Amino acid sequence: MQRTVAVLNQKGGVGKTTVTLGLASAARQAGRRVLIVDLDPQASATWVLGIEPDEVAASTADAIATKGVDAEPMVMATTWGDAVDLLPASGALQALEIGKAKRLRRSLSSLESSYDAVLVDCPPSLGNLTRNALTAARHALIVVEPSALGLRGIGGVADLVDEVWDASNPQLELAGVVVNRVPSLSREAERRLDELGRIVGRSTVWRPPVPQRVILNQALGERRPIHEYASRATDPIVAFDALWRRLRGAIGRM
Repeated sequence: MQRTVAVLNQKGGVGKTTVTLGLASAARQAGRRVLIVDLDPQASATWVLGIEPDEVAASTADAIATKGVDAEPMVMATTWGDAVDLLPASGALQALEIGKAKRLRRSLSSLESSYDAVLVDCPPSLGNLTRNALTAARHALIVVEPSALGLRGIGGVADLVDEVWDASNPQLELAGVVVNRVPSLSREAERRLDELGRIVGRSTVWRPPVPQRVILNQALGERRPIHEYASRATDPIVAFDALWRRLRGAIGRM
């Protein structure tokens, strides 16, 4: 699963979905095709991509619950156009935090070759759903915010990546850490970035960070790619374009 990336953190509210969709927007702008796999029972990515979670006929819950199922027929077109497809989430995922960790990998096996990247938006937990994502992925991308609470538990996330590597996916690697919601001027954020570098290694922290901007929340609320806001979203667009190039480079090295 060389092109599959699990976007994760056990803490909610750090912006995993924002980063996942920002990368998808950058890929779309660059003329690349991506598949979003929504593994969060809240189904935020599904909703932002123009799909009502309560109305989907089949979701990632079915891809995990049913042994040997092929997820390809479950993939849906999105309102973001031909470049961004979706394997949607539903509330039924909540009941699957205990189960088989290899189900998603088998379900996605026929899909990856059709896309430049498969981005798995993980739930805010380190349970079975996140294990499924890491078992299906070649790359793990941790999202954090530069605050004391935002950095708590990152060691546990890195430990889970190592555990899945050892138990079920020896090809998995920690590709990097993306720092989200960085204020323009904050000595506290700078201190936390230094702390993060000491925890995971400075080379593991991807640059640039994603700046804290109101336009990002507006884009999510209006269910639109951030790149459609052009000059109103210059800083986030520059950040996501650079992060997408970094991710493409990581995928291309394999």
